[in-house]
Amino acid sequence: MGRRKADDGPRRAGMADVARVAGVSAQTVSRALAGHPNVQEKTRAKVLAAVEQLGYRRNNAARMLSSGRSRTLGVVTLQTNFYSRAAVITGIENAAHEAGFAVSTATTTSLDTSAIEHALSRLAEQGVEGIILSVPLIRTSPRIEQLTRATPTITTDGSRTDAAAVVALDQAQAARMATEHLLELGHETVWHIAGPAAWLEAGLRRDGWRSALEAAGSSVPPPLEGDWTPASGYRNGLVLARIPDVTAVFVASDEMAFGVIRALHEAGRRVPEDVSVIGFDDIELAEYCSPSLTTIAQPFELIGAQAVARLLRGLADPDSLPQPRPIEPRLVVRAST
Repeated sequence: MGRRKADDGPRRAGMADVARVAGVSAQTVSRALAGHPNVQEKTRAKVLAAVEQLGYRRNNAARMLSSGRSRTLGVVTLQTNFYSRAAVITGIENAAHEAGFAVSTATTTSLDTSAIEHALSRLAEQGVEGIILSVPLIRTSPRIEQLTRATPTITTDGSRTDAAAVVALDQAQAARMATEHLLELGHETVWHIAGPAAWLEAGLRRDGWRSALEAAGSSVPPPLEGDWTPASGYRNGLVLARIPDVTAVFVASDEMAFGVIRALHEAGRRVPEDVSVIGFDDIELAEYCSPSLTTIAQPFELIGAQAVARLLRGLADPDSLPQPRPIEPRLVVRAST
């Protein structure tokens, strides 16, 4: 048991084999394949020779070593089933493929800095030419800063690192726009159902909502918090339905807004006659809920495509580009307000 049969064919060479033939460690092979700047050219040449000799990942590794280009962009994204995540990735992949680049995705299940560090490290080891950090990063770390300085990086969720450029919607401005729309309709104040506190976007939207109310001299009700799901919107909607003074609600995502509208209907509160509801994102279903949802449009695929375009321009001439301007939000008025 455990012995190879004669007809199994030759075993494919692995990284350990390349390391043995080149006379270096497996870690050095990994660094050489990733184009790490600390690997000496003499050592890189040994690794390339071993790759050629053994046929290890010949089509990918050898080409990358000999040309210095992987023509691959890396993406760090959060593992969720939310429409926004998938739509941004679609925009990234379409734009990258049109430019002749492959996309390697590192998915993380956590917003913890150690998880982000691990995802960035995986992409760097693959030798990606640039990275799009598509996570709502609130906190950074010395390692994240180091990794995003070593590999050109764009962020798409308003996240900030010292070296990364940002391609994103102005979340605070969008929230002010939503709140001002409801105030202009004559509502004395606007309640808010926010996204989870761990998300940068949720905090920016909450800040924009509060600043719009304060600028108008309106009272600021205590915000409620959801988790982006329709179920959390429904639970918070049941709470708001029991408060007679609630006449307008800004909900931090369309999916939560769907839950709010159902809760209000079940409680006998009519939308928009008794309570106006505005969402955020303008996902495809927003136009078809009942009533159709007024919302702030967030062009997810455009954000992904612009991130790729900005990253490729930076790779071509890293010193010539200023920080990109935030993408302007757009109010889509429908029947729920």
